[in-house]
Amino acid sequence: MNATTTWQLIRVGHSPDPDDAFMFHALTNGCVDTGSYQFTHELVDIETLNQRAFRGELELTALSIHAYAYLHEKYLLCNCGASMGDGYGPLVVGKESLSVTELAGKVIAIPGKLTSAYLALRLCLGTDFAHIVVPFDEIIPAVLQGDYQGQPIDVGLIIHEGQLTYSESKLRLIVDLGKWWKDLTDLPLPLGANGIRKDLGPTAIEEVQQLLLKSIEYGLEHRQEALDYALRYGRDLDRSQADKFVGMYVNDWTLDFGARGREALRLFLAMGHQQGILPELVVPEFVGV
Repeated sequence: MNATTTWQLIRVGHSPDPDDAFMFHALTNGCVDTGSYQFTHELVDIETLNQRAFRGELELTALSIHAYAYLHEKYLLCNCGASMGDGYGPLVVGKESLSVTELAGKVIAIPGKLTSAYLALRLCLGTDFAHIVVPFDEIIPAVLQGDYQGQPIDVGLIIHEGQLTYSESKLRLIVDLGKWWKDLTDLPLPLGANGIRKDLGPTAIEEVQQLLLKSIEYGLEHRQEALDYALRYGRDLDRSQADKFVGMYVNDWTLDFGARGREALRLFLAMGHQQGILPELVVPEFVGV
């Protein structure tokens, strides 16, 4: 770039997790030419990103699909960058075995009321339930202790790497929401996406999405290099576990939602509205679609 080049700042928000780190490795570490765009990265938990999106603070940000239902006027969904649970997903775990019907009478630690995990559990149970919001990485300890800051906890709704490590804490699986959704719909469970602010304008929106896609493609084509970077955010995952976790959430669905992925997202939001959880019926909007 020459001295007269005008840079456009793109502030990116994503979770400090192996899958997001893997996806953004190339953009973070200068592995792709970003042209006239300058990317900065802010790594915070997904519920915080959901809340910040209401204020439109970030041009490109990870969003829970649940949160997107309230943010569709500000953000378009990128076609790439999705986190889909294809027969697997957020888990409800506890110290003892329970049936799904017994969950309605329990106090459940959840990672946030705007997370897709919370919406999926509401849909699965068909009713609201007693819950306490707990930071996602403190849910397993809270379940083991039966308490969070003086409030009783019976079971926990876990996301991220806890899906692979809960059994190391001798916790028992009660329901896998990705499997429940797959059995119900024969579709993957849409959990997260990358939203891009509408006010960037069509040219910047398309170009930024293409750079995001290049970053994902670079990671998949240079898997070991990207995995080395992702391991910095593994929170005690070993390399094999991190590789498995990345494979669960950075794959063909991440390259493009595709027709089935878009249908899964549409149905997920429609069911949320039908059950009275979401205040309006939201038809998802994708870049250029």
